[in-house]
Amino acid sequence: MVRHSLRTLACLALTTGAASADDLVPVEGERIGTISVRVRDIFDTTKPGENKAVYRLANRLHVDTREDALRAQLLFGEGDAYSPRVIEETERALRRLRYVREPHIQVVGRHDGVVDLEVTAADVWTLSPGLSYGRKGGANTTSFEFDDYNVFGTGKRLSIGEHSDVDRSSTSFLWSDPNVFGTRWTTEARYSANDDGNGMALDVERPFYSFDTRWTAGLGFASDDGVQHRYSLGERNDAFRREARTADLHVGTSRGWDDGWVRRFTTGLRFDEARFSDAPGVAPSARLPGDRSFAYPYAGVEFIQDDFATNTNVDQIERTEDFEFGRRFRVEVGYANSMFGGDDSATLLRADASRGWRLHEDHTLFLGAGFAGRYEGGAARNTLFSASARYDWRTSANSLFHVSLSGDVGHALDLDNDQLLGGDNGLRGYPLRYQAGTSRALLTLEQRFYTNWYPFRLFHVGGAVFTDIGRSFGPSALDVPNLGTLRDVGFGLRFSNSRSALANVLHVDVAFPLDGDKSIRSMQFLVETKRSF
Repeated sequence: MVRHSLRTLACLALTTGAASADDLVPVEGERIGTISVRVRDIFDTTKPGENKAVYRLANRLHVDTREDALRAQLLFGEGDAYSPRVIEETERALRRLRYVREPHIQVVGRHDGVVDLEVTAADVWTLSPGLSYGRKGGANTTSFEFDDYNVFGTGKRLSIGEHSDVDRSSTSFLWSDPNVFGTRWTTEARYSANDDGNGMALDVERPFYSFDTRWTAGLGFASDDGVQHRYSLGERNDAFRREARTADLHVGTSRGWDDGWVRRFTTGLRFDEARFSDAPGVAPSARLPGDRSFAYPYAGVEFIQDDFATNTNVDQIERTEDFEFGRRFRVEVGYANSMFGGDDSATLLRADASRGWRLHEDHTLFLGAGFAGRYEGGAARNTLFSASARYDWRTSANSLFHVSLSGDVGHALDLDNDQLLGGDNGLRGYPLRYQAGTSRALLTLEQRFYTNWYPFRLFHVGGAVFTDIGRSFGPSALDVPNLGTLRDVGFGLRFSNSRSALANVLHVDVAFPLDGDKSIRSMQFLVETKRSF
């Protein structure tokens, strides 16, 4: 009897537990009740490897992200209808934030047709003061800056710094607010004082922040004055001064998400001007670009298919990544005329499209294409067609074979729009801006490795072996000698910082050129940070 009673109680307990679990499975359309937000410390001191004095000190010194900073990014609110699609889209939006990592939304209660949700995320170190160094294409970059992606835990960014690269030295300031006064309006202000000129920009916008956003509006303007250098085989050969001004005012509308698709329509007014002159202190330019001044109304349409998936150990190490497999298409047409305020008349067109395929459980393919140009004076001018392909093959749990192919084909390009190829844009074994022309192509083959090594609980470590194959086509503004197909091979380490708002991957590469002229070095050493592997 006692044995039977115990068995009955055990069965009842199991049944009750199963029912409780089922009760937490929401039904689409039920109402959202309470929404709790919990931001975890940078280091989880409940884990033995992170329960150390230095990590506890880091947690105490860090300014915690405020609850309202995350709430302002949610795409749902209390009283809204529960939608798994909106929950997934919100998680993608939270993953784009630089000041938290690994956000997650889960059901913590369900009663009387009401669903209670909890939003969790881990804080990261957002203050980045100090000296940084990079090297690519045989040129060094250095900077000293104070950069905080989460000022006082509000999600706003402030950056002040000194920068020096192959082109110029500058002092810069940036302020970015993703939720002005708790609204969906965003603003970003930038200013730089350079040794060859100045730059400034201001953007205020209410963007299409979700698939269900019904309208957008924005205003922006920018100016940039400076010296633009031309290169031949990696060496400076020419320079001119460029003074550019742009302004844009736009509004847009959408019916929101509809049967897996989003359609958006935008119209606006744009001003785009660039004027050129000889750079002070250097010889006059051999071929000075012609001035351009366009003012025009424009209209655009965009179609997006809602088809996303997550993965890890692709472009990052041990971080959840989002990949868009749905079809996306956008086209914009504008008509410039002197009656709108510019000097030149033209029809301007830009378009782009992309799509991804799941070829197999371990194989994915992404294709993209774009076009930009103008019809001016009875002929096509400054037209550029771009295409790209990316293939990834998961060769094991800790390795991936990556292939990328890209190409740009230009026609009647403006003289300041050469298509460059070198160590600063993918051909890692060669000096920066080594080749130039109207068109270019680049193929990269890379075997990536992801390790479980996690030194100091700060960096995930990976590695890669690679080869790059590239070529320029067509004449350049300065008739740079075309050396044909260029190849390199190399290897490197990758360090992904899991506790920093930068969320960058530090690349340390050694590349060996297999072609090119005899003046280049037989080995290139590169140190740079990127958003991907």
